[in-house]
Amino acid sequence: MAVALTLSALAAAVVAAFAAHWLPPFLAALAGVFVAVPLILFGARHLSRPWVRVVSAVRDGIQSLRDHDFSLSIARTEDAELDALTQAYNSLGELLRRERLDLYQRELLLDTVMQSSPLAMVLSDAGGRVVYSNVAARALLNAGRKLEGLALQGLLEASPAALRAALGSGGDTLFTMAVAGEPEVYHLSQRRFFLNARAHQLLLLKQLTRELAAQELAVWKKVIRVIAHELNNSLAPITSLAHSGRLLARAPDPEQLERVFATIAERAAHLATFIEGYGRFAKLPRPRRHAVTWPQLLARLEGTFAHRVLGALPGRSAELDAGQIEQVLINLLKNAAESGSAPSEVTLAIHDEGSGFRLEVADRGSGLTEATLRDALLPFYSTKATGTGLGLTLCREIVEAHGGRLSLANRAAGGALVTVWLP
Repeated sequence: MAVALTLSALAAAVVAAFAAHWLPPFLAALAGVFVAVPLILFGARHLSRPWVRVVSAVRDGIQSLRDHDFSLSIARTEDAELDALTQAYNSLGELLRRERLDLYQRELLLDTVMQSSPLAMVLSDAGGRVVYSNVAARALLNAGRKLEGLALQGLLEASPAALRAALGSGGDTLFTMAVAGEPEVYHLSQRRFFLNARAHQLLLLKQLTRELAAQELAVWKKVIRVIAHELNNSLAPITSLAHSGRLLARAPDPEQLERVFATIAERAAHLATFIEGYGRFAKLPRPRRHAVTWPQLLARLEGTFAHRVLGALPGRSAELDAGQIEQVLINLLKNAAESGSAPSEVTLAIHDEGSGFRLEVADRGSGLTEATLRDALLPFYSTKATGTGLGLTLCREIVEAHGGRLSLANRAAGGALVTVWLP
């Protein structure tokens, strides 16, 4: 292309020299202009043609990228600068092709996982239209048919009332609804978030019937083992002592008979206490709340287990079932007293946090092992030889029935801390 421009300039120079020799100066100059300008323009056109072609190709390529078509590439040229431009564009297109392929593979993997999940998932937009669902959701809500594009409200109107009530709670909840004529337990999670600056709602439904049934069976097996163990521990010595009493009756020995009857009475009393504990746990009534001042409540703890009250008591009264919360505190103080802590180190503190009250029972005993921290609130778990494993479980049931929570922790300098929060 540079050669074409050079030849054009040379031809213009020859024509100008010829005109200067044969024509007057004015006409020679005019002739040179008329001849040189077209020749130079002709050479410049040949020189700029590759730039025009490459720029046009890059323009078309950018439009393809805008249309998400990354397959277009530009042929290389002999011009070094143009070749660098085409290589830069081609490498950009190749990078975008690879990234789109990787993104597609990740999306395919994620969709495969979500479609294979037993968790029913429904994603709806701000207009209440379903934009995504998986196989489990379609089977649960629309007999396996497609949900995308349908109004979520319309789907829910045809769903069981239990599901609609659970959604109306606005949060996570457990509920039971009939599926194919059988009661099924589900856990519902609801999340709201922004996607591409637009509000969306995600519903997650997990069937828990099998898991709960398995846990219920495990609990029943443990209950049977605990009851059988306790009954055997009491009935075996009673049976043996009854036989001994029968032998003593033939040759009466008042002292021996008194020891036999005392032991039988002691084992019978233990068995009665054990059964009473189970009955109290099974028949726990709903709390009957009324206003109670903290000095009144703590006065009911006098004479139970030695402890110190730390700090001033809140001046604000609490709405609670005084009898049930008293039982919670007695159980916690009993555990603290049996931890090996000195009586003076067993403390009770009550703090007013505005939205509720925080009760803390602390001791300086041996503390809690990792297994105890994990399992202490489970029914029938006990580290005591004669424990029923219902004390802390009963405390948790009472606290949660009040809308509160109970937690266990070890203290930094030794001992345990039980925290109860009540609204």
